[in-house]
Amino acid sequence: MESYIPPEFDLPQKGRSDEAVKRWREAVGKLVKNRRRRFRYAAVLEKRNEAKEQMRKLRENIRVCFVAYTAALRFIDVGGQFKKLPSEDSSGAVEEDTEANILNGLQEEAKLAGFQIHPDKLASIVSSYDIKTLRKLKGVEGLSDRLNVSLDEGVKSSDVPTRQNIFGPNKYTEKPSKSFWMFVWEALHDLTLIILIVCAVVSIAVGLATEGWPKGMYDGVGIILSIFLVVMVTAVSDYKQSLQFKELDKEKKKIFIQVIRDGIRQKVSIYDLVVGDIVHLSIGDQVPADGIFISGYNLLIDQSSLTGESVPIDIHEKRPFLLSGTKVQDGSGKMLVTTVGMRTEWGKLMETLSEGGEDETPLQVKLNGVATIIGKIGLLFAVLTFLVLTTRFLVEKGVNHEFTKWSSSDALKLLNYFATAVTIIVVAVPEGLPLAVTLSLAFAMKKLMNDKALVRHLSACETMGSATTICTDKTGTLTTNHMVVSKIWISGKAKDVNPTLGADISECVLNILLQAIFNNTGSEVVKSKDGKRSILGTPTETAILEYGLLLGGDFDEQRRMCKILKVEPFNSEKKRMSVLVTLPGGKTRAFCKGASEIILKMCNSGINADGEDVSLSAEQAKNVLDVINGFACEALRTLCLAYKDIDDVNNIPDCGYTLIAVVGIKDPVRPGVKEAVKTCLAAGITVRMITGDNINTAKAIAKECGILGDGDLAIEGPDFRHKTPQEMCQLIPKLKVMARSSPTDKHVLVKTARTMLKEVVAVTGDGTNDAPALHEADIGFAMGISGTEVAKESADVIVLDDNFATIVNVAKWGRSVYINIQKFVQFQLTVNIVALMINFISACVSGSAPLTAVQLLWVNLIMDTLGALALATEPPHEGLMQRPPVGRTESFITRTMWRNIIGQSIYQLAILLVLNFVGKQILGVKGSDGTEVVNTFIFNTFVFCQVFNEINSRDIEKINIFRGMFGNWIFSGIIAATVVFQVIIVEFLGTFASTVPLSWQLWLASVLLGAVGMPIAVVLKCIPVDRKTTTTTQHDGYNLLPSGPDLA
Repeated sequence: MESYIPPEFDLPQKGRSDEAVKRWREAVGKLVKNRRRRFRYAAVLEKRNEAKEQMRKLRENIRVCFVAYTAALRFIDVGGQFKKLPSEDSSGAVEEDTEANILNGLQEEAKLAGFQIHPDKLASIVSSYDIKTLRKLKGVEGLSDRLNVSLDEGVKSSDVPTRQNIFGPNKYTEKPSKSFWMFVWEALHDLTLIILIVCAVVSIAVGLATEGWPKGMYDGVGIILSIFLVVMVTAVSDYKQSLQFKELDKEKKKIFIQVIRDGIRQKVSIYDLVVGDIVHLSIGDQVPADGIFISGYNLLIDQSSLTGESVPIDIHEKRPFLLSGTKVQDGSGKMLVTTVGMRTEWGKLMETLSEGGEDETPLQVKLNGVATIIGKIGLLFAVLTFLVLTTRFLVEKGVNHEFTKWSSSDALKLLNYFATAVTIIVVAVPEGLPLAVTLSLAFAMKKLMNDKALVRHLSACETMGSATTICTDKTGTLTTNHMVVSKIWISGKAKDVNPTLGADISECVLNILLQAIFNNTGSEVVKSKDGKRSILGTPTETAILEYGLLLGGDFDEQRRMCKILKVEPFNSEKKRMSVLVTLPGGKTRAFCKGASEIILKMCNSGINADGEDVSLSAEQAKNVLDVINGFACEALRTLCLAYKDIDDVNNIPDCGYTLIAVVGIKDPVRPGVKEAVKTCLAAGITVRMITGDNINTAKAIAKECGILGDGDLAIEGPDFRHKTPQEMCQLIPKLKVMARSSPTDKHVLVKTARTMLKEVVAVTGDGTNDAPALHEADIGFAMGISGTEVAKESADVIVLDDNFATIVNVAKWGRSVYINIQKFVQFQLTVNIVALMINFISACVSGSAPLTAVQLLWVNLIMDTLGALALATEPPHEGLMQRPPVGRTESFITRTMWRNIIGQSIYQLAILLVLNFVGKQILGVKGSDGTEVVNTFIFNTFVFCQVFNEINSRDIEKINIFRGMFGNWIFSGIIAATVVFQVIIVEFLGTFASTVPLSWQLWLASVLLGAVGMPIAVVLKCIPVDRKTTTTTQHDGYNLLPSGPDLA
């Protein structure tokens, strides 16, 4: 069937254009019963275009403001006004016209709270780069006074509600959630249901006129009640689904930032941010609101999300404006928040972007194509059925010479024919196919959320089921990220770390070591209100600071004694961090720390036990390198600390350092990682470790995790990047470890594996520079604890506990989603074929359809909404991770599925057609109600065939279909509810459903005929399916069927 799907329905997971999306929606054509429901979660292209236009205007506005700002800055600097401003007046007061302007319209409540600037005027200063007004207000210090906040102490927690009330919350306007009744209203937009409602109303009118009250109402009311049931079940299912998505959206927006409040540095939610907050920014952070730069080092801001310009902007005192939504590319700093929420340009843009929706997954698009083909076939059969029934009716009237005699009963009969044809369309157009994907993904995402994986994009969960490679970081993903300094080499000796170690080091060496630890760090030692000491920073920095505190060092005292002049923050390209400080005696000293081999190459001397500089000979350097390798072979992470006294206060040197110490940091492997890696290998997924650590450390950890085996390759990033693409293709299949890698190396590896080796690649990342690799990969995983906001923004899934085992769990759920949709498709196509053929063949042969409109609506509910709920929400089982992944180009509807569909359809059609034509004789039914009894029996048998076929569909290949069934309360509940409601319809609602009560013998016969489908399924699963290859696995990724005793 998939070979007949138009190419418009074959879309890639990433990088699709709006034109391609538009083309496949047009290819669906008019064969959509309910566009509102089918495309509810689809991307709204009009809103996207609106957002693009808004972005274009915003970029133009920022560009104009920036040009004006640059010109103003030059004018002020050239005119020497920087020293004269904020006023020419000797008293230093702000000019009267400026004062009046910024206070104009300010609420009395704001004045009483101590604020001296209007929120809108404050917002315009930053958004329009108004440097003149900022300088007239005495810069950031003057602005902080007007906002009644101390730049050192920050906002008082008690003032937060007042500030939110006056300046607004840091939230953007979102579409209100739909109520349950909106979902009912949307379900009623199904075109076929609307036609049936009209038919029902006409039927009631004609029935009352011909047969009177109440008999004349039964057929019409029956249809209306069935429609009501379909609409309510559909609405309940859709509403619960929407609540799941809403809950997931809340989780996606949980972003925390570091601020100073009440004089204490602390983490707060981005949504609790208020005007006046002092925010700490570091590499990878997203600027959470508009603000003014206070202080910092080498702060580079990527404004491409707002301006489209890829060149980062250097932020400093003369260029202090920071815009919400931009990202910190390098450096660190502090900012004063001036504008939040909908007053920022980013807030206005996000309001529009949030309405743009998300692209459909490849499977959703493909199943829309399948639904379109089946819908066309169903429409053809519906038209043919109506034409055959109408023609036979007209021929009979002609034969009986009654062509000129028409009664209301004739009109009612034709109306019933039309209603039956429309109901065939209801059953035939599998509206539930693409929606089942959404349902299954929503269910999987909810479960994964509980298992510490936040899926940001629906397609990621689906694609992860096909992953062939996972490229994972080491630190924090394979290891615990709870780091402790366990060994140190200092003054020529390697020592184990213990509380008395400080006594073994001379005071002079200890002072230099503590200076290096406490000054050359991006972290801070802070105290909470209760006096408890904690460290804010990365795990590596935290381990080194904890070691410094263990040696008896005082962080605050060191920071007071030394003045920091310049900082080069750590990044994954340079693999080092440097700082320039002024010591208490006035001497200028540079400190450097980072990757051991890199820092060692920058050193030409070391310090001895007395703290004196001694030359580092080649032999001594080799000895130090042996120490580094020795630490690394013990799976320790190694760092070197070095210093250099200099005269140049403007530049941090790149060489000539004195080596202080080599630090060995222990980071144990996470519990469960070895088992998770083993699971991946059994599932045909290759695991590759990509790390910036020493190659010996990486190999030791990889062997402990089970990633690196005999014959596998470990390589360093610099060696890999100098290979040709052809050489890379030869290396990658054997490559298991890449050490000392840069983000560029990771990106090249992912791109080569995807494009040249056609692998489905999942990759993990936590840093800002990992964004390209995360974006390039089929599935990008960002770390929830150690990951930066830039990495999370580029990722498809956020691993909330940073655990590799969680990634494997996502792969298992991804496979479960794929298999569950296959089960549902198999079940639904079987019902489609049988329902179409039974009514069409009966109409052609006997001139009547055994299944009425009401009965077909009930069957549609069983196979569509209830079938999707039962089969698409099956939890994964361990067997899913014992078969190879499904390839990129594999057919979704496999030959195995067609075998099961055709086999079951032949059986069901055979018994139903036999019952339709010779049912009275076989069942021994006599009397005036014989036809009604046989038709009821056919309907009952048909429903029980679907009940047992639904159970059969729980496993497409394996014979044991009961595994885990009774533990799945959703599946068991739906099967039980279907049977109970079937009994009610047949026994008590016969007036509306055109059924009559059946004897217990006929009930038993119906159930047994349905149950025969189960042994038939066993026989079908024993029939071998032709395979395209001679490998031990099928093209759909399943293992070959076992034989002999293993079959069960």
